[in-house]
Amino acid sequence: MLSRVADALFWLSRYTERAENNARMLDVNLQLTLDAQLLSSKNQQHWESILSTLEDNELFKKHYPEITKDSVVEFITFDRRNPNSVYSCLASARENARTVREQVSVEMWEQINRMFLLFRSGEARRMFQGSTYEFFKWMLEASQLFQGIADATMSHDEGWEFIRLGKYLERADRTSRILDIKYHVLLPTGEQIGGNVDTIQWMAVLKSCSALEPYRKHYRGQVAPWKVVEFLVKNPTFPRSVLFCVHSVDESLHKITGVDRGDLNYKVEAERLSGKLLADLSFITIAEIFDFGLHQYLDRMQLRLTEISNVIYTEFCEWLETEESEQSQLQEQVG
Repeated sequence: MLSRVADALFWLSRYTERAENNARMLDVNLQLTLDAQLLSSKNQQHWESILSTLEDNELFKKHYPEITKDSVVEFITFDRRNPNSVYSCLASARENARTVREQVSVEMWEQINRMFLLFRSGEARRMFQGSTYEFFKWMLEASQLFQGIADATMSHDEGWEFIRLGKYLERADRTSRILDIKYHVLLPTGEQIGGNVDTIQWMAVLKSCSALEPYRKHYRGQVAPWKVVEFLVKNPTFPRSVLFCVHSVDESLHKITGVDRGDLNYKVEAERLSGKLLADLSFITIAEIFDFGLHQYLDRMQLRLTEISNVIYTEFCEWLETEESEQSQLQEQVG
């Protein structure tokens, strides 16, 4: 596979996943402000925490005079000056898909193109103005439809594995950031931990990861901070937990290189880094995480995920280019 194709498929998937995650997070928090009047006195802190999750505080301040619900929603949903807005992510995903049209299915291209054109035509904004609930419902369903179409219509070959890499790296990073912001930024002041505001915020964390219903089925009890952390970090079957995502990343890396997962040898550094992170997540306990410091642990995890992503970009491009060169030389010799 050409290195440019692998890179485009990786970022096509990552931008699509990012657009869906941002839409879900905004939807949950808009509903939270309607349901939780207890949060009205902390409204600015609440919306500032969302910007912190995306690490877009400085960029936001360049374009908006103050942090309000409307300005944050506009910035994250429609503002093309923000490279992480839903609109910008769809535009970037569509551009990556356009450059590798021969690698993705017709149905995948039509779906991502349809989503982008709805924004560019202004129809998405009209839908949003009519009903934020219906708009975000459409956005989430359209993103999930893209993933389902990709799964059902694309050959599960090397290109498919790069799509999985992008999707699960983005998910793992987002889940860790949502947890980190709740624990580090939204710690209740003057409110008892486990009180109404704290419980509402932890429920919002679960909803932001589409995890509230699976969490309740797993624990069948009150939403408790340590249980939420355990579920979103270490649950091996929930598809948005950090452990599940890192396991999927490690699996895809080994399928691309052809190295057996039980083999202690590895072809690329990304395999070693993902395997090391997977082992850490598998064997560390929640008590050890809290003893270490949840914020410190999640911060370190985000750095490790970023390192894996950077290595995939640099190392795989070089590795694939080497493979291409060797194959080209072999064909010339045979010819």
